[in-house]
Amino acid sequence: MKPTELSKYIQKYLLEYLPVTRGLSSNTVASRRDTFTLLLEYMSVEKHLSPDKTEISDLNVETINGFLNWLETQRHSSASTRNLRLTSLKTFFGFIQTVTPDYMFQCQQIIGIPQKIVPDESIEYMSLEGIKALIEVVGVNTKTGFRDLMLLSVLYDCGARVQETADLKVGDVRLQKPETIRLTGKGGKTRIVPLMAPTVKLLIKYFEVKGLGTPSFNSRPLFSNRNGDKLTRAGITYILQKYADIARKRQPGLIPTSISPHHLRHSRAMHMLQAGVPLIYIRDFLGHSEISTTEIYARCDGKQKREAFEAAQPVLSKKETPVWHSDDSLLNWLRSLC
Repeated sequence: MKPTELSKYIQKYLLEYLPVTRGLSSNTVASRRDTFTLLLEYMSVEKHLSPDKTEISDLNVETINGFLNWLETQRHSSASTRNLRLTSLKTFFGFIQTVTPDYMFQCQQIIGIPQKIVPDESIEYMSLEGIKALIEVVGVNTKTGFRDLMLLSVLYDCGARVQETADLKVGDVRLQKPETIRLTGKGGKTRIVPLMAPTVKLLIKYFEVKGLGTPSFNSRPLFSNRNGDKLTRAGITYILQKYADIARKRQPGLIPTSISPHHLRHSRAMHMLQAGVPLIYIRDFLGHSEISTTEIYARCDGKQKREAFEAAQPVLSKKETPVWHSDDSLLNWLRSLC
């Protein structure tokens, strides 16, 4: 059976254009692939056209709109998911019109399909008091506890995604001036994030305790389990939730009932915004590709004022601290955001 023109372009799009030309991650490519799986299912079920006979000309603007409605009515997809599938298709037809002019008008019609308006997304984040409550319950009298304190500090201080934190290697940390940490985010893109002085002190002691000071350890995971393997996303989430459960019992109302590492990332971004840091700097700090992604923090912070943030600076302290971070001030760590 002769391959269809559509199948040739889908293959080129998924195997060459997205991963090579655009440099997108395997997870993003898989999401785009799933869109085509659903589209071809729609064509088979609703249009009675099998995948091996579906051509580009069959995917006109009316068909794509029918597919989007099918997602919502038959598969009960949310408006956000619908918009995500539409974005995938727009990118695909944008790719087609760059490699062949035959379908340019059809492609432009599909690219012009508007996104569905969805309610403003809310951001769940913790107050500075919540960060304080979380940090204070970490038992740091053991190496494992000290690792957990270091883990939570990096998650918050660097605004890192959980996978970025899991992938950190010893060589990604620079403890000479200017002290920085290298994060590898979505699509393999890296960014350099400055480290605050108190976090640097913690890291210096962490390197001493773990014996990570020589270049031979540069390829080792920064945060590892008992077997020396890097912590997984699930492992990092478990550690955070463990301390969150303790903090929630001690100080009810400060810790969300459901918490994930992304809460710390959101918290860092909100605290920077409340401290007057411009959105464009927050965008680069978080590794967002578009400023529109970062603007959601500004929309969520409409009812809060910088004065309230400054007045809410907590005093962070621990009654008993081990030698390796007795000179650290978590208060200065949070104040350094301003």
